[in-house]
Amino acid sequence: MQNRRRNSPVEHGFPHLATVRAALTALHRRLPRDGIQAYAAGLAPADAAFTDSDDLYLGAQRVAAAVVRQLRLPDARMVIAYRAMEEAAAVELAAGPEYFIEVNDRFRTHRRDLAAALAHEVTHVLLHRLGLRFPGTGADGTPADEILTDTAAAYLGAGWLLLDAYREDALGHQKLGYLTPEEFGYVLAKRAAFFGPAADPAVLFTSPQAYEAYVRGAGLARRDRQRPPLAAAGPVARRRYARARRAAAGAAASPAGAPYRFEGAGAELRVSFPCPVCEQRVRVPVRGRLRARCALCGTVLDCDT
Repeated sequence: MQNRRRNSPVEHGFPHLATVRAALTALHRRLPRDGIQAYAAGLAPADAAFTDSDDLYLGAQRVAAAVVRQLRLPDARMVIAYRAMEEAAAVELAAGPEYFIEVNDRFRTHRRDLAAALAHEVTHVLLHRLGLRFPGTGADGTPADEILTDTAAAYLGAGWLLLDAYREDALGHQKLGYLTPEEFGYVLAKRAAFFGPAADPAVLFTSPQAYEAYVRGAGLARRDRQRPPLAAAGPVARRRYARARRAAAGAAASPAGAPYRFEGAGAELRVSFPCPVCEQRVRVPVRGRLRARCALCGTVLDCDT
């Protein structure tokens, strides 16, 4: 599920979707339910602002401190240094309490997106402290841990900045982070579905391209909430599900390409499917209309099994 738009060097689509979904589940598993609720309010644009009137170092320290507060990191002081480098930024992970972040020299003058670069690096610090990491790489060679980091930054309220840093026009392009713009949009829409309408970042975007990518990502997140056996599934999906259910009536079956799996047989037939919020699998009996609660994130799901 990936593509590059014509004449665009920026990757689009959802090539890292499986890892993104696994990252959402991992965050909910690692953070207790009441703990994750502490991230309901996202980083405010005013706290992320770094303008030409700010002192080069004191201003960067102020923005870093705001990101640290957003990610609920205790006793984590960020020391910022500028240097010529290929990456946007890099963090030196150690025991703390101070963390050393190097940022690209271009942020000396192109200050608008410094907060976005810091959001990614400070999230590395958070995940390091949580002991949460993904080994290996994806099919395209992207380190899975970087996908986890971008997903966590976006889901915990700081990563909307990374999507807003995406800009593309006839004069050039810029994109920060490892997720595609649409994948950032997908995670941000998942965040809004969990934390409520106040977490919808649509009004925060200053980049038109970022807003468009958010809309596309939100479309996929909306379709997640319309997957059978959820009651919101459309008629075509419902008919496909009904056929699979009949086929599974005598024996367990996992329809190819379907998000749901049938287990057991006869009166013991059950169906499992991913929660549309946290992607943890939910297992329920096949008994028609019922409500189920996801054991991980607590979301109540209206199902028609």
